[in-house]
Amino acid sequence: MEKAVRIGPNIKFLRNLKGFKQEAVAIELGISQAEYSLIENSDLIDDDIIFQIAKILKVTPEVIKEFNENQAFYSIENKVDNTTINEQAYGIHQIFSPIEKVVELYERLLASEKEKIEILKTKNNN
Repeated sequence: MEKAVRIGPNIKFLRNLKGFKQEAVAIELGISQAEYSLIENSDLIDDDIIFQIAKILKVTPEVIKEFNENQAFYSIENKVDNTTINEQAYGIHQIFSPIEKVVELYERLLASEKEKIEILKTKNNN
């Protein structure tokens, strides 16, 4: 018997893998964090929302729909940059820069905080 695909948990796993907080994705979608949380706890999600989330996470909608945690771990453990690792391997070629990821995350968080400050300023002026 084939296991039913649960889209929400796939999104949650990919979001965590990419280092995004729920709040950051919710802001990008223009919804509250609570509304976004409901998405991650849903089995079925509208294709338009999947497309928007895929764009934010920089993956294709198919990756979200067809994501398989076991296959992902197998792939991570056994392949790097589409090259199979064997016993004679001398090292692993790093295909992303952790510093770039940290800077990207910092910039997103900084933008989010600036947006919050602006919202508070406008509320304070009213």
